[in-house]
Amino acid sequence: MSEPEDVRGQLEAVLMVVDEPVTVAQLAEATGAEARQVADVLSALASDYDGLSGSPRRGFELRELAGGWRIYSRPAHAEVVERFIVEGQTARLTQAALETLAVVAYLQPVTRSRVAGIRGVNSDSVMRTLVSRGLVAEAGSDPHSGAVLYETTGYLLEMLGVGSLQELPKLSNHLPGLSELAGMDQTEFNT
Repeated sequence: MSEPEDVRGQLEAVLMVVDEPVTVAQLAEATGAEARQVADVLSALASDYDGLSGSPRRGFELRELAGGWRIYSRPAHAEVVERFIVEGQTARLTQAALETLAVVAYLQPVTRSRVAGIRGVNSDSVMRTLVSRGLVAEAGSDPHSGAVLYETTGYLLEMLGVGSLQELPKLSNHLPGLSELAGMDQTEFNT
């Protein structure tokens, strides 16, 4: 059995990058811990985030929905989150937004979890910002996982001053080895 603190940290790290609820079984497989231990740690985390274990109540919560677990911002903070995202439309894109946009542009259609896996950090809020700015849009769902797929929009092409994605620079010329990271062969990056 894994140490509870190790499992706790591992679960928090995974939960920060998922874009849909994940099951106890999936989390147990990812952490190498027993399902009972994962379930206990998830319940403890949810209580901790709710301030029930003596710690302050967090601005986010861990919910069990749709047969799985996921971290969400608290509904009580929806107004400030919305204002932050909407008012951010006049600001320039952050480095995180540019990285996320590049991943979507070159690998579309792509899920948020795949973007997060490539970037190594949670990309949920960045994706929401890109969607709210009209640079990225939903493009159906993945047939295997059911996760939402995202693609770039015509507005992005307009902002970049290009007529199609084929006019973007080839990644292979700038980032050798990226095809292995993304799990694709080099020809897919040059099409």
